[in-house]
Amino acid sequence: MTADAPTETIGFDDFLKVDVRVGRIVDAEPFPEARRPAYKLTVDFGPEIGRRRTSAQITKYYGLDDLVGRQVLAVVNFPKKQIGKFMSEVLVLGVPDGEGEVVLIAPEREVPIGGRLY
Repeated sequence: MTADAPTETIGFDDFLKVDVRVGRIVDAEPFPEARRPAYKLTVDFGPEIGRRRTSAQITKYYGLDDLVGRQVLAVVNFPKKQIGKFMSEVLVLGVPDGEGEVVLIAPEREVPIGGRLY
């Protein structure tokens, strides 16, 4: 995977439409039915949003035991997406390394879950 060119310019109001929150992974399990190696994750975003599920193709750098307790950033206001028999409710954010493998995006230090990116 290579870096893409910047996309079109957006206004600040467009940015505000994307609701990115910090959550804590509370459960991680294998997702053997996925086309590419992936995990099923349950992420807790606190009492206002609650727990949401997602799948993530992050098996290269993260083992199941490494994920539980980890804070991550995720888009919480995308529509649900059916992935095989699994319903994904949020999009956990990451960036590609030099080989195109996903590296998770997270706060540099512990922060309260549910906090919104700004």
